[in-house]
Amino acid sequence: MTVAAVIEAEGRYLVVEELAEGQRVFNQPAGHLEPGERLTEAVVREALEEAGVHFVPEHVIGLYRWINPRNDETHLRVAFAGHLNGSDPERTLDDPIIAPHWLSYGELLARRASLRSPLVMGCIDDHLRSCRYPLELLRDFE
Repeated sequence: MTVAAVIEAEGRYLVVEELAEGQRVFNQPAGHLEPGERLTEAVVREALEEAGVHFVPEHVIGLYRWINPRNDETHLRVAFAGHLNGSDPERTLDDPIIAPHWLSYGELLARRASLRSPLVMGCIDDHLRSCRYPLELLRDFE
């Protein structure tokens, strides 16, 4: 299971350029859930580790299933919308992150071949369609 932060400001989306399977690709700040971690905790952590930003999740955008055709792995992603509460520009970003970028929708479309997966635009398209579900949709049982 993975989480992703869809962060928009002034018509631009925060994405990270990273190395994946030997290719330079663009993705939302995203990553795997760690043992014992809540989904909202994971997305906050991933945004900090991959983009150096303090993300505050406000809504669930959607749940996405994708089967990677290169290796038949199934990915389940929970995407969150929210806002930033500052950044840590001196923070060392996770390896294999190259750099964070703020790109417009058009710039992302122009890089469609370089997106890590179709989930990237799927989450942004749903964000633009105002798909917003309360965080209470996610329930943790310990």
